[in-house]
Amino acid sequence: MFAITGITGQVGGVVARQLLAQQHDVRAVVRDATKGAAWAGAGCEVVLAGMDDAQALARAFAGSEGVFVLLPPNFDPSPGFPESRRIIAALRQALEAAQPRKVVCLSTIGAQAEEINLLQQLQIMEQELGTLSMPVAFLRAAWFIENAVWDVEPASTTGIMPSFLQPLERAVPMVATADVGRVAARLLGETWAGRRVVELEGPRRVSPDDLAAAFGHLLDRDVRAQPVPRDTWESLFRAQGMRNPVPRMRMLDGFNEGWIRFEVSEAETVKGVVTVETVLRGLIGRAA
Repeated sequence: MFAITGITGQVGGVVARQLLAQQHDVRAVVRDATKGAAWAGAGCEVVLAGMDDAQALARAFAGSEGVFVLLPPNFDPSPGFPESRRIIAALRQALEAAQPRKVVCLSTIGAQAEEINLLQQLQIMEQELGTLSMPVAFLRAAWFIENAVWDVEPASTTGIMPSFLQPLERAVPMVATADVGRVAARLLGETWAGRRVVELEGPRRVSPDDLAAAFGHLLDRDVRAQPVPRDTWESLFRAQGMRNPVPRMRMLDGFNEGWIRFEVSEAETVKGVVTVETVLRGLIGRAA
C-alpha cells in the first residue's frame, strides 16, 4: 500500500492513478473528507490528516510500502518560512514514527540554491527529511508548463503573453505535471538506499517565445511574448494581495539570472515525454 499526500492536486492525482492502474492499494491522505470522496470512489482508502498534525500523519503513513510527500504550496510565506517549517517538522516526526519502507518527496529545480527565494521551502524539506532513517528520494521538477494557465486568457483575447521569465528567447527547463506524477510513481516502485536526488525536465527546454509560438499555433492567431518590467513586479504582486512578494520575486530572478538550475547537466537529467503543445492544448480546452 502506498500513502499519497496532495492527492487532490495535479501531481498527486497522477501518482495515485498510476499506482491504481498498476493494481496497487492506495491510501489517500486528505484534510477534507468531501475532497476524498472521489478517491474513495476510485478504490482508495481515505484517511483524514492535516499536514501539520504529526500524530494523524503517522496513522495515515502506518503500514505503507511507500509515502509520496507533497509540501503544500505557500506563495506568500512569512520571513523564515515558519509555516513550511511547521509542516516539515510534523512530516519528519510522522515518517519516523510510521517507518514506511521508502519516501518520495516532490522537490524543485534549484533546491540547492543558496540565495533566499520562494523555492527554499523545498530546500528546507530536503535538509530535514534527507536524514530520515528510511530511503528517501527527492524529485526535483522543472518549472511546471501548467503555470501557463495564467497566459491562456491574454493570449486568446489580446495576442500578448506577459512574461516574468526574461529574456524572452532564453529557454529554461520545463515539465508537465503528468510527467512529474508518472516519474514519482515509478520511483515509489524502485529500491534504493539512503538519500537520492532525481532531476526531471520535459523533452526540450522552452523559452517564453516558444510558449507564445505554441499558443499562436493552437489558437490560430498571432501571439507574442512581452516582458513584464522588473520594476513593476512588487506593485503587481502586492495588488494581488501578497504581503511578502520578495521570495517570489527572487525566485523569478533566479530563473532569469540562471542560479536556479539543476545540479546535473542537461544530458544527465531525466526527460519527460509530454510536450508543451499537449499541455497548452489541454489548458485552452479547459478555459473554453
